[in-house]
Amino acid sequence: MRTETTMNGAVGLDIGTSRIVAAHRPENDIRYDIQLNAFVALPYSKMTQNVLRQENVPHSVAGDQILVHGNESEKFAGLLNTETRRTMTRGFLNPAEPDSLNLIRAIAASVAGDTGKGRKLCFTVPAAPLGAEEDLTYHEATLRQLLGELGFEASSINEGLAVVYGELESTNFTGIGISCGGGLCNVCLAYLSAPMVSFSIPKAGDFIDSSAASVTGERANHIRIQKEQSFFINGHFENKLQQVLSVYYDDMIQSLVNGLRNAFQKARNLPKLSRPIPLVLSGGTAMPNGFRDCFEKILRAGDFPIELSEIRLAADPLTTAAKGALVAAVAEL
Repeated sequence: MRTETTMNGAVGLDIGTSRIVAAHRPENDIRYDIQLNAFVALPYSKMTQNVLRQENVPHSVAGDQILVHGNESEKFAGLLNTETRRTMTRGFLNPAEPDSLNLIRAIAASVAGDTGKGRKLCFTVPAAPLGAEEDLTYHEATLRQLLGELGFEASSINEGLAVVYGELESTNFTGIGISCGGGLCNVCLAYLSAPMVSFSIPKAGDFIDSSAASVTGERANHIRIQKEQSFFINGHFENKLQQVLSVYYDDMIQSLVNGLRNAFQKARNLPKLSRPIPLVLSGGTAMPNGFRDCFEKILRAGDFPIELSEIRLAADPLTTAAKGALVAAVAEL
């Protein structure tokens, strides 16, 4: 039997390329803790380490470097005029960063709590990219082990399915959930909470940032910050960056819609639906004003193999997957 104490102890953790988001429910409302899944390296000195400790700046020491991680990495990247580095790339662990696991452990502990003590935790994992036979085993098993070392009883959930769990309770968890993140756009069609079709599209937020950076000459991290703070999609261009971002957003949305159309047309296990189903967009890349309208316009311009009742943006796109992971964790209690 579920008690209020055990339900409150569960954690949902969205481990994304750009951010790590934890969802808790200490009382009746869900609380979210968010940190960038990124870091910046500083030359090691005892003085610097002591000052960072005094200022409560999250960091770790790796050889002759101090690695400032989480949200503070963005500030240091701006001061040093450099890019933040990522523990993950294109939705998966970054093999080019040897300290990635230690940093993910530190960031995850900061948002989820570093003493799990057997608490249920459900974390998100990506789906294989459309048209690719990506091996998810290492990524999922490594994160499960890492979270187990923190004391959690960890299980995983497909990121697109987590969107369904987070947003579609009113349709008994039937519909299409899409998480437009930094490394991937994850998609899941679920019927009565069971995943029917899952896949990912490799064009997402990082594609937009790096492409825009190559055209404008600005750092990709600076592009991301401006994109999140002030970009909107309305067909009018106030400056070059607005125009460049609009071009690559349109390219990304076109790729996403084409991927959806092709995947569902070729799927052999589509459920025979008796009524139209909802489609929910979430993730940081879906947050700019006008994204939903642009997506719907492009999708409605051609045939789509599934009848949709609505296309809407999640209530809080940045935390939807973490909320869905929490729903899954609570269901396992």
